[in-house]
Amino acid sequence: MAKSRGVYLDYLISGQVIIEEDVVTNTTKFKYLGSIIQSNGEIDGDVTHHIRVGWLKWRAATEVLCDKKFPTKLKGNFYKVSIRPALLYGSELWLVKKIHEQKMEVAKI
Repeated sequence: MAKSRGVYLDYLISGQVIIEEDVVTNTTKFKYLGSIIQSNGEIDGDVTHHIRVGWLKWRAATEVLCDKKFPTKLKGNFYKVSIRPALLYGSELWLVKKIHEQKMEVAKI
């Protein structure tokens, strides 16, 4: 407990967090459990990240989705099972604004 108090007091005095002689840099956003956490509380970074992941899944599956040998129904099921969940994973916790809805609507690939 005394060690954590010392770190806290050092932070109040110098404005830096130092752990075992390493300075921990301040940042405005970071990744935690797959979500982008921003210091201002916005979710723009997380929405953008999920859109990118959806596009990456789409590109990885382009060979299957664009092949005329596969039936359209199978392609639709593949999209619902692999690409849509990548886009929407974790979104049930978002406090969504209109701009985020528009971005996700455009990204429906």
